[in-house]
Amino acid sequence: MPAADSDRDDHIRAWRNVVGRVIDLHSHVLPGIDDGPADIAGSLALARVAAAGGTTVLVATPHVNWRYRNEPEGIAARVQELNGRLIAEQVRTADGTQLQVRPGAEIALTLVGELDPAQLSALSLGGGPWLLVEPPFAPVAANLDGILRELQDRGHRLVLAHPERCPAFQRDRSLLRRIVRSGVLTSVTAGSFAGSFGGEARELALALAREGMLHNVASDAHDAVHRPPTIAPELEQAGLAPLRVWLTEQVPGAILESAEVPPRPAAAVVEVDEPQRSSRWRLLRRA
Repeated sequence: MPAADSDRDDHIRAWRNVVGRVIDLHSHVLPGIDDGPADIAGSLALARVAAAGGTTVLVATPHVNWRYRNEPEGIAARVQELNGRLIAEQVRTADGTQLQVRPGAEIALTLVGELDPAQLSALSLGGGPWLLVEPPFAPVAANLDGILRELQDRGHRLVLAHPERCPAFQRDRSLLRRIVRSGVLTSVTAGSFAGSFGGEARELALALAREGMLHNVASDAHDAVHRPPTIAPELEQAGLAPLRVWLTEQVPGAILESAEVPPRPAAAVVEVDEPQRSSRWRLLRRA
């Protein structure tokens, strides 16, 4: 067995033996509020899958867009209700850690201009300075970097939801590079590494990992079966186990606690064999 393959297998075995403190920064776990679970039973089913996978914190990020005009008060009330049920149902990880839900929102960038400053701030991740913003699903996004810059100028810190699934970024990666250089963090959907959202999304997700522009991996879960709250298997498949702690604990933990985001550690990253587009993975060591 080649040394690189052996190293990757060692990382995967280590992952399976560790009970992690996974913080899922992007989930649609709240009932009856958007395209997530229709009722509390669906929310509990999603939460149980998350806890079984080692997740200790689910950040509830319901859509705030033109279709779902959710407000901070409604989100907070459902978070409180769901946390009460999770305690009553004893939804815990394998090591007995009680799963908890924290408030947030996934805010469409096409809507931010319609939200007053107080409402926008109240939709932050965990009550801190960070907003999870959703780029449009369009091949061209006029003034996207300008909108993000204006939000930053107003004191908001920004996490970009699933940029790998945005056609504008797939078409023009230099735009995404400029945005990341401006201080915006990226949160890639775990399923993108497995091809759940198509080849272009998978390719861009891997490129972000290779180029050091990946800061967080979240589930973007919508239910317990079709869009489940899984992260670990996808990280293993992508060869990102060496960055697990940073991607799923340290970065989202700093965001929720309003702390400085720690720098990316020197670790192995993956690169797909581009000429053949094969599923053979190679580990590259960073100095």
